[in-house]
Amino acid sequence: MNQSDSTIYDAIVVGSGITGGWAAKELTEKGLKVLMLERGEDIPHRTGYKHEMTPPWEMPFRGEGDQAYWEKHYPIQQHSGHLTEWTEDYWVDDSEQSYETAQEPGFRWLRGYHLGGRSLMWGRQCYRWSDYDFESNARDGHGTDWPIRYKDIAGWYDYVESFVGISGAKENLPQLPDGQFQPPMALNAVEQHMREEILKTYPERCLTIGRTANLTEGKPEEGRVNCQYRNICSRGCSFGAYFSTQSSTLPAAQKTGNLTLRTDSVVETVIYDNKAKRITGVTVIDRKTREKLTYNGKMVFLCAGAFNSVALMLRSTSEAFPDGLANSSGTLGKYIMDHAGTLGVASIIPGYDEHYYHGSRPTGVVIPRFVNLEENDKPYLRGFSYQGGAYRSGWTRGMRQAGVGESFKDELQAPGPWKFVLTTFAECLPQETNRITLSDTKTDADGLPQLRIDFAFSDNEYKLLAAAKEEAAKMVEAAGGKVLFGSDKPNPGGSAIHEMGGARMGKDPKTSVLNGYNQAHDIPNLFVTDGAAMASSACQNPSLTYMALTARAVDYAVKALQAGTI
Repeated sequence: MNQSDSTIYDAIVVGSGITGGWAAKELTEKGLKVLMLERGEDIPHRTGYKHEMTPPWEMPFRGEGDQAYWEKHYPIQQHSGHLTEWTEDYWVDDSEQSYETAQEPGFRWLRGYHLGGRSLMWGRQCYRWSDYDFESNARDGHGTDWPIRYKDIAGWYDYVESFVGISGAKENLPQLPDGQFQPPMALNAVEQHMREEILKTYPERCLTIGRTANLTEGKPEEGRVNCQYRNICSRGCSFGAYFSTQSSTLPAAQKTGNLTLRTDSVVETVIYDNKAKRITGVTVIDRKTREKLTYNGKMVFLCAGAFNSVALMLRSTSEAFPDGLANSSGTLGKYIMDHAGTLGVASIIPGYDEHYYHGSRPTGVVIPRFVNLEENDKPYLRGFSYQGGAYRSGWTRGMRQAGVGESFKDELQAPGPWKFVLTTFAECLPQETNRITLSDTKTDADGLPQLRIDFAFSDNEYKLLAAAKEEAAKMVEAAGGKVLFGSDKPNPGGSAIHEMGGARMGKDPKTSVLNGYNQAHDIPNLFVTDGAAMASSACQNPSLTYMALTARAVDYAVKALQAGTI
């Protein structure tokens, strides 16, 4: 049965994650009546975080999880690095939400289908892009030129940072522009030592505290208090100390009285009227009743996550767009990316045994890109950055070292040696062969065609990781550390959980899907503001850029709607 809601919403937002929350907030605050559709269940702020405060001794498997259950239901999601017994309900069940990819190494599509999406589980690292990033495609000819530059988005970075609440230190680095920061979290003694020693040997390299969406100063007017230094953010934070849809953008949107929220609503297609050359609404499957519903809207914002937004467009075929919605360029689904990541170096730093730290700081350190900036003089294109930190190993080190008896147990009660670790994030070049398509024969739990993900890192990514491993070892040794090991082999695609591309922005409608305002070249009332819009990947986390682009796109769209041009 196909039912229709007679309401004509000013805007329909598909997805409730980081970009969906921002789209809903901005649209409703500008006076529009908005329908937000989320395919997963409702998880209310505070009351929905059912294991947030549960101690390990009250968990059936003491927090380690039922490994046999995980192998059956989370064979892919368990590799996220974030899935725990506390958070397993937030991650999709792989046995239900399957997709196709190559056997080895394949692509790890790591997802959460619920209100707030991955804004509940994300790593919260927030970094601006610079013109080194926005100009990269034009400089070396890989990918289509971005239709925007840093100056076009700088003010929007300011805007979203002020609302989100990002702690960080200003460093005056052209490749990593400073932002509107709350006071930074502190480096520990070894990290401060590494910062100083690296600067002595390599003055162009800067180790700084990670810029994270965790409040160091509360926002009581928004019901958010400062970080409690628990570092269990991915369980959900009742304090609102980290940014999520539930703690921030959704309450702001609901406060306006202009938002209608529907969960358990899988958007099947976007409806295109060939005569009007416009989107008229969406068709939805109710996950509980299996009814098909139609919702009408004056414009649609796709914010379902890069691959799901592209999949929705690929499903939305019509006489005008037989190969996917707004796909006159033929590029829909192509040029997908994910950062090439690996462990650059693990090391021991001697001489600081009298130092320790307090609390569980929810961020580490970052060393921004320092290669191929002004001079492209390397045997590889673009660059890499590092994230990591220093810590003292605890009693669990005893599982990996020889020893027996009382003296061995006594030794393990004291902190172990200082470790210093750097993980590499290398930029991934856009390649036409990296793409997503729809299966002709297989469906997922919602009856939708499964995605086929074809992805492989190029030779350039391997060269970047090899160089990053070498440079990380040099920095550690220059600071007096002992290198234990490192890697120049990338983790499988998707492991960074930074999937991007598939509906890229560009200047030319013949080679891109979206313009500089995240608006489809082919359809003026269709906007895509999640990771699908990205034309390159840079080597820093992209979520802050998604948020800024979303706020900017909404501002443009509302003005165009008021002017009658969409």
